[in-house]
Amino acid sequence: MRYGMQIDTAQPIPQVVEQVRQMADAGLSTAACSQIFAYDALTLLAVVGNQVPDIELMTVVVPTYPRHPMVLAAQALTVQAAIGGRLTLGIGPSHQVVIEGMFGYSYERPARHIREYLHALLPLLNGEQVAYQGETLKAFTPGSLEVRAPAPPVMIAALAPAMLRLAGSLTDGTITWMAGVRTIESHIAPTISAAAAKAGRKRPRIAVSLPVCVTSDPDRARQRADESFAIYGQLPAYQAVLDREGVAGPGAVAIAGDDESVSRQIAAFAEAGATDFIAALYGSSEERPRTFSLLSQLAAS
Repeated sequence: MRYGMQIDTAQPIPQVVEQVRQMADAGLSTAACSQIFAYDALTLLAVVGNQVPDIELMTVVVPTYPRHPMVLAAQALTVQAAIGGRLTLGIGPSHQVVIEGMFGYSYERPARHIREYLHALLPLLNGEQVAYQGETLKAFTPGSLEVRAPAPPVMIAALAPAMLRLAGSLTDGTITWMAGVRTIESHIAPTISAAAAKAGRKRPRIAVSLPVCVTSDPDRARQRADESFAIYGQLPAYQAVLDREGVAGPGAVAIAGDDESVSRQIAAFAEAGATDFIAALYGSSEERPRTFSLLSQLAAS
C-alpha cells in the first residue's frame, strides 16, 4: 500500500511548498490537495510541483459542476506540463448544498452528470477531438487541445454503487473520505473491482483518506474528530457511508491511538482492498509531528 498525506491549505504558499518537500523527503508517495474554499488545488499543485520533485500530486477532489470538462482538461494538462507528469486528477460532484445552494446549479442525478462529464473529459486528456452531446452538457472541439503533456490518471470520489461502477469502468479508481474499513472491504473494493473487471480494465486504485492522530489519549482524539469534522456527519453522502459502517459520526472512523494501534488500524485497510492510504493529520502541535513520523516509518517499511 502507498502512503500519502493531505496538504494543509491553511498556510501561506511557501509553507505549503516546504510541507510537501518534507513529505517527499520522508518517502511519502503522494501529496493530496483538497479543493474546498481555500487555494485552487490545481494552481497550487503547479506551484508546488515546480519546486518539489519526486512525489505524486493529487487533487482530492476538484468539483466538476463549476468547471466545463474542456476547461478542466486544459488546466490539468497545463499542470502536467509544468510538473513533469506527476498529477493524478481526482474529481467529484461535490454536494447538493454546495452546487445548488452556493453555485446555483442543479444537482439532479449526479451520477449521470459524472458519466457525461467523463465522456467529454477523458478523450480531451488523451489528446483527442471531442464532439459530445449529453443530457447535461455539450463539448465540441475543432481539434485536440494543444498542450504537450501526458494524460493524468483520473480518479473520482465514489461512495455509492452507481458512482463506484463508473469509477471502475471508466477511470483509474476512487478516492474515499469517511469510509471505514468494513465499508471498504464489503462495499467499495468489491463493487469498483467488479466494474473494472467487467470493463476489461486493470485493478483500480482505492485511495482511502481519513483523519489520523497518533496520541496517548485516543478517546479525546476521537471526540476532537467529531468536533473538527462535524460537517461530514451532516452531508448526505457521508451520512450514508457512516451508516453503512454502522457508526454515529466522524470520530468513530478517525484513526487514533499510539504508534502500534494506528499502524494496525491503517494496515487493516490494505487487507480490506485499499491500494493507497492518505492521512489527514489532526490533533495538537505535539501529536501532529508524531503522526507524520509514523507515516514516514510506514512508507519506509
